[in-house]
Amino acid sequence: MRARWAVAVSALPALCALASCGKTVDSVGYNGTAGVHLNKVVGPATYLNPFKELGKTDAEIAVKIADAFQKLFYGDPNLQAIYVPMGTDQAYIQDTLHIDKRTEGIGLAMMICIQLDKRAEFDRLWTYADTQMKQKDPPRRGYFESRCDTLTATTVACDDPYGEEQMLTALIFANDRWGSGTGPVNYEAGALALLDVMRHKEDENGGVIGGITDTFDSTIGLPVHLPEVMYAGVGRPSIAMPAYYDLWAQATDDPFWTRAAAASRSYWQQSAHPTTGLMPVRATLSDGKPDAYWDMFDSEAYRTHVNMALDWAWARGAKDAWEVAEANRLLMFFTGKGMATYGAAYSIDGTEVIDSSRDFALIAANGTIAMVADRPGKDAYMNAVWEMSTPTGPARYYSGILYLTALLILSGQYIVW
Repeated sequence: MRARWAVAVSALPALCALASCGKTVDSVGYNGTAGVHLNKVVGPATYLNPFKELGKTDAEIAVKIADAFQKLFYGDPNLQAIYVPMGTDQAYIQDTLHIDKRTEGIGLAMMICIQLDKRAEFDRLWTYADTQMKQKDPPRRGYFESRCDTLTATTVACDDPYGEEQMLTALIFANDRWGSGTGPVNYEAGALALLDVMRHKEDENGGVIGGITDTFDSTIGLPVHLPEVMYAGVGRPSIAMPAYYDLWAQATDDPFWTRAAAASRSYWQQSAHPTTGLMPVRATLSDGKPDAYWDMFDSEAYRTHVNMALDWAWARGAKDAWEVAEANRLLMFFTGKGMATYGAAYSIDGTEVIDSSRDFALIAANGTIAMVADRPGKDAYMNAVWEMSTPTGPARYYSGILYLTALLILSGQYIVW
């Protein structure tokens, strides 16, 4: 969460009645991960390559992606790189604006590395996360400590589901692409452990201990904002990832994940403003209404565009035609604000400009959602990503990692392994 302004915030009340807080230990069929193995996941037969359809050659695309990776991973450490090697077998992603480390960045970087066959970098990132960021003691054991922004522009420790979802999916892909048992990292074991803790933390703890809950509301099927009692009933559209959940269902044969995917698509429809298409940072799980104090579209919400583009690309629009209409609404809104002038943050209805500055992360995110749209002018948003340079400077972390993610998606190289 990257709020750009300060607002006084009152403490959120506990909302146990709205989620799984009252659930007791030993959910039906829960037996842990002993003896469990992952199934091979399967994606679409082909992937769209919007850049090529815009006239870019394979060689040009390859050069652009290689250049972005080189700068973000091995460029000038003061101006370009966000990847930081540590010791002989670890590395982390630096949030160069907040000067901290987040599972969001490590997870997204792991997804980038699996797509580009960068196994050494992947292994370093996961080893760092598993060694340095994984909670070792109950009741949080198995979750990964990240950093989250608050409305008062400070960062606090948190177990952020978004980064864990990225890492989990990357580990499933790594198990399928490189194989567990063929190197120093057991990708399957890491994926199974994350699946287990996100779905069965309360089973492990014998109930809700210390306010720590499952990541997913077992009744509604959606991820909560953070796995803590005080956030029961509150989620974030940007951490709903139906494209991933469909694959988790394949990998585990657990129908819960199919239900979570369907619930996520419905949640997006409930959360999106009917005219602008903008989604809030936080929204209630039951009806998608914006949560108090977080009823705005800002940088964290950009990730929803990317999530939706992946859902559409990997299912080729077969899941829900609503996503095309939603992409059209979003592009119409930003076009109305001016392709070269739209700002970084707005009220959900679009009437209030909260931050008028340009954000390269939003340009990248809008480029990905443009591939879903079918309205005139969509190509300009994808071309805007192509025309971008790899971000540099103090704020390069978020814009840079979304930029490289967008390059891979728009070149048909963000695929299911």
